[in-house]
Amino acid sequence: MRAMIGMALMVCCAARAAPNEKDAVALAEKGAQYLRAHGRAEMAARINGKDPEFNQGALYLAMRDLNGITVAHPTTALIGKNLLDVPDADGKLFRQEMLALARGPGRGWVDYKFRNPETGKVEAKRTYVLRVDDVALEAGIYKH
Repeated sequence: MRAMIGMALMVCCAARAAPNEKDAVALAEKGAQYLRAHGRAEMAARINGKDPEFNQGALYLAMRDLNGITVAHPTTALIGKNLLDVPDADGKLFRQEMLALARGPGRGWVDYKFRNPETGKVEAKRTYVLRVDDVALEAGIYKH
């Protein structure tokens, strides 16, 4: 019985906690720091290359220019595309909201539905948008 309890504790403690809003803001801020220090091309290379510093599974950084073109994303098929008019599963044009935040206050949250790369399912997602010069950095969490 003791061994079973010990094993259960090890499994429980080994599981990582799901990312939260604080983690998303921290990742966007970290990306902003890196972008300012190293430039847009280097930031894009790190994101597109799925660098673990900026890609932690379901929590990852993406970058879009202020015209709506995806500059960097772990799903490299999205790079160079303008997906502003592509809605989520509920018909919401969430990328337009992200761009409005970036162009306006320069930061904020957008809620929508998106495919979770860890589960493969469409889930509720909340993304923090942070403008840095002429791009928006985006880091989102899935709400379970």
